[in-house]
Amino acid sequence: MLELGGQTPPATDLVKDVSEANFMADVIEASNTVPVIVDFWAPWCGPCKTLGPALESAVKKANGSVKMAKVNVDENQRIAAQLQIQSLPTVYAFWKGQPVDGFQGAIAGSEIDAFVQRVIAAAGGGADAEGGGLDDAVTAAEEMLDQGAATDAVQTFAAILQEDPKNAKAYAGMVRAHIALEDLDQAEAILNGAPAEISKAPELEAAHAALELARQAADAGPVSDLRAAVEADPENHQARFDLAQALYASGQTEEAVEVLLDLFRRAPDWNDEAAKQQLFTIFEALKPNDPIVLNGRRRLSSMIFA
Repeated sequence: MLELGGQTPPATDLVKDVSEANFMADVIEASNTVPVIVDFWAPWCGPCKTLGPALESAVKKANGSVKMAKVNVDENQRIAAQLQIQSLPTVYAFWKGQPVDGFQGAIAGSEIDAFVQRVIAAAGGGADAEGGGLDDAVTAAEEMLDQGAATDAVQTFAAILQEDPKNAKAYAGMVRAHIALEDLDQAEAILNGAPAEISKAPELEAAHAALELARQAADAGPVSDLRAAVEADPENHQARFDLAQALYASGQTEEAVEVLLDLFRRAPDWNDEAAKQQLFTIFEALKPNDPIVLNGRRRLSSMIFA
């Protein structure tokens, strides 16, 4: 376990060593203002030496939306007995004097981040704490999703929605996380269950586009076969359109856009302007400032208004 000694910045005081004498003040009472995560550890506990510093780092990254108390169970056996601590490490999160979440044993870094963000979300973002509260939790969950930790992202988005059921970003993130997990039916169910007030929010519209593309991807053919079909007959517009779908499904978004732009240049009216509509769907699913979107929209506009 990393000892802080005199290194803890007194202005923030985010991590404390807590004993039986000050547990009530620094955990129970303090949790009325900001959630407090309690790390129960011991010097002889090997996993504690890894978990403790990782948990401290995640707490500090939250910029005051949550605090941490470290309890050495060897020196504070009464607290450990009262809370029925049976194995180490054990972590509990307190909010308004009550435990609201927890886990036992060492866990992965992404799971630690997800746990901290769930705690912040469960407390409504830590209303009296510094930092962005639920907005920070949404950002953290989106980062988890970008890094491939879709299951952790689902848990964090769910915790956010418990506190703010009309959070459009969290709803959209939940949909995208289930798309990443290839659970398209659940993604659609979540999308359809969004409150009416946010159903037309840009984030939900983008999630809808992402789901539509994911459904197409499930039926996409092999890229090599479709590329060969296009090379064999450059006027085979359906094969070119299908190639774009297959490229997108395989993660080659930029090339998919190139193929659709080429199709629109060759046959703008084909199949009720299918190439243009597919481009709009891809642009909507991506972030507005994505270079693929910015360049693609500019090139499409130049063709439309040429």
